[in-house]
Amino acid sequence: MDVRTTRFGLVSIAEDRIITFSKGLLGFGNFTRFCLLEPADDACFFWLQSVEEPSLAFVVTDPAFFVPEFNVPIRPEQMSELALANLADAQVFVIVNKIDQALTGNLQGPLVINTLTRHGEQFVLAEKRWTTRHHLMRVGSPAQAAASA
Repeated sequence: MDVRTTRFGLVSIAEDRIITFSKGLLGFGNFTRFCLLEPADDACFFWLQSVEEPSLAFVVTDPAFFVPEFNVPIRPEQMSELALANLADAQVFVIVNKIDQALTGNLQGPLVINTLTRHGEQFVLAEKRWTTRHHLMRVGSPAQAAASA
């Protein structure tokens, strides 16, 4: 399947790589089909690209890379909605934003994907420990970091 993107042009992906968020994502409920674009085999940031809208893409990451203690409590009815028989079949991502020289992750709205069926849902966590702008890391060149130290 060919996917048009504004960032990468035309990208070919296998049809079985489509992730369906039947409820959409917060603020983007009209778009339900996405693919995960991996810039490299060892990447920790990915693009969640809409296959329906070329300009709609989010940078996402596995929060375990940055916040090992983060976990998503999944209720039995949510497991049923995602057809998750086993939690090991779930992959969690968070949407990443750049604010000044920091990358933040929306830990209050994680994306949970059933890796077997490729169905996903964006959860909204009530726990106030996690924020929509949880600090993940600082960015900038090493020269800039040394100059500001």
